Amino acid sequence: MTQTNTKSGSTELARLLAEMNKAGEFPIAVLTDRHGFPIASAAGPGQDPETQSAVVALVQKTAAQVRDQLGMAQTDEISLYDTNGQRLVCRPINVNGHDLILAVLVPNKAASYRRLTNQAISAIRRAWKL
Repeated sequence: MTQTNTKSGSTELARLLAEMNKAGEFPIAVLTDRHGFPIASAAGPGQDPETQSAVVALVQKTAAQVRDQLGMAQTDEISLYDTNGQRLVCRPINVNGHDLILAVLVPNKAASYRRLTNQAISAIRRAWKL
């Protein structure tokens, strides 16, 4: 069963993440700001959305420093692979002037995630209300 976190986010955003997780069989997805503050999440048993949000922010900050040093354009995606084929995918997005990160844990190299995260990003932008 997927647990959705709405303490610091909207029910609609958490629902969108839960749907993406179900379609992609992802154990966890978080939407966080660039400082690691979790906005919404959907997580399976044994997953910690608050810790993942903090880690994702650290990964994004490090990638931004590397990007700046190399003179690269805005980052589209950051992926970390482990030796078992699991990967953390971080998709930086801007929603109404807010820099956010959609992150998913993809269980194996063969799993498709790009279409699902693109759909989730579009849905997040539609659902975002300030």
